[in-house]
Amino acid sequence: MNIKQTLMGLVLAVTATISTEAQQVSLIPLPAEMTIGSGSFVWKDGQKLVYPAYAGDSVLAVCQRFSTDFEKATGVELKLKKRGQGAVVLKIDEQLGPEAYRLTTGPDGIRIEAARPAGFFYAFQTLKQLMPRNVMAGVPDASVKTWSMPAVTITDQPRYGWRGFMLDEGRHFFGKEEVKRVLDVMCAYKLNRFHWHLTEDQGWRIEIKKYPRLTEVGAWRNSRLLAWGDVKPDGQRYGGFYTQDDIREIVDYARERFIEIVPEIDMPGHFQAALAAYPELSCTPDQKHEVWLRQGVSGDVMNVASPKAVQFAKDVIDELTELFPFNYIHIGGDECPTRAWENNAECQALFKEIGAEKYRDLQGHFYRQLQAHIKAKPAAQQRHLIAWNEILGSNTDGLDLTVMAWVGADAAAKAAAQRGMNTILSPQIPYYINRRQSKDPSEPRSQGYGTETVEAVYNYQPAKGVDASLLPYYKGVQANFWTEYVIEPDTLEYLMLPRLAAVAEAGWTPQALRRYDDFVQRLQAEADYYKWADYEYGKHVFK
Repeated sequence: MNIKQTLMGLVLAVTATISTEAQQVSLIPLPAEMTIGSGSFVWKDGQKLVYPAYAGDSVLAVCQRFSTDFEKATGVELKLKKRGQGAVVLKIDEQLGPEAYRLTTGPDGIRIEAARPAGFFYAFQTLKQLMPRNVMAGVPDASVKTWSMPAVTITDQPRYGWRGFMLDEGRHFFGKEEVKRVLDVMCAYKLNRFHWHLTEDQGWRIEIKKYPRLTEVGAWRNSRLLAWGDVKPDGQRYGGFYTQDDIREIVDYARERFIEIVPEIDMPGHFQAALAAYPELSCTPDQKHEVWLRQGVSGDVMNVASPKAVQFAKDVIDELTELFPFNYIHIGGDECPTRAWENNAECQALFKEIGAEKYRDLQGHFYRQLQAHIKAKPAAQQRHLIAWNEILGSNTDGLDLTVMAWVGADAAAKAAAQRGMNTILSPQIPYYINRRQSKDPSEPRSQGYGTETVEAVYNYQPAKGVDASLLPYYKGVQANFWTEYVIEPDTLEYLMLPRLAAVAEAGWTPQALRRYDDFVQRLQAEADYYKWADYEYGKHVFK
């Protein structure tokens, strides 16, 4: 790869001599600053990795994880030391940001500086990318006899603190081993938020001890396919869910990779699976409710005026708080028709009681109750709430919500920021990467028309033209993956990759450094990573 051509126009300093190894530098996401030097660092058995003291030995844990993975892929054993000289030396620099790092590699050794364990972790991820892609995949390659990496100097930090990926398992269930594979590829691209969409009209996927029928009934339906148009339910018994032990296992797996999990319990809409289990939470408790067999938007929604329903929501949040020791809980809020409320006596009475102007205001009132419940908890158990941008159609006075902007995302994010609400950009077009990524007839059946190409995803510019006074409210970007049509893990991976890498670069790399022609050249190396890690992926942009 021609580095001078590839990095032309970027704020990068390239030293005089460009070695063969340097010509192979291909990092995603692109670092904020990088200088490519001459020569290379050669890894050898028994080299020392020196780490600094840090509270809880969390930097040591990062080093142990790297050395274990590195030995598995290369056969090279590193010796960890707390002080002294070494081939790899880590130092604390408190002036750096929480995820920032400085990395220098060369013939004399490797030096890494960071303020926090996350910074050291991301420096190690960059080290892996400087080597053959089997190292990132964690798979040995017996054909390589000498492990080396080019000389580089990198000063790096993310553009945004929120760099996310959402997986919908309410509609189709993939299981914990596939979730771990998703977390692995997120980790490779320095993504740090896994938004886990765990409930839907078509399935409830998480064990809640206080409400066992959610998984006894709500996790199962009588069709593997979801009906749409001419497609009819197939009558096959289908479903699955995560036990709380499964959740804890996945939480630990994510934490090792510096990924926070954001669980989503979608309510008050997209709630029919819960109502099949507990019809008393609905606006029509005397009618039959079943786990939905169709795609689309169901009008069977939670009765937000029912004390039982409000208590249910609080109880679920309590169990989520125990299971997910992170900062956020997503409470959904999208595509919730109000007709059931308009025809329900309890909702009609609440509408008058709170002086609502429209029935959508009942949703804001419901969320304020949940927020008050959370704020009454001890500080360590408090969580921030996130909702889809439909909440902006409600009375948001007094709501401390982060708004996830998806439909009309740019306008919705701006509206949220103008109300003083934090926002995350997750535009349906083009960041819904479950949509077809090519017009080729061989594409798997999914949503979209094949126009959400890698180029289209990459060229979206977050917060373009936003006034500087509003930018502090823009917390990051996120790709979403909905599974109305996607049933098998290989289809999930095929549609997700390589577009997830494009979103990751938008979340990490300064906009001034981003160019699609440069990205697509660097992307070529990722085919080896996908093959070594046995991921399916879209081949359209690979030469």
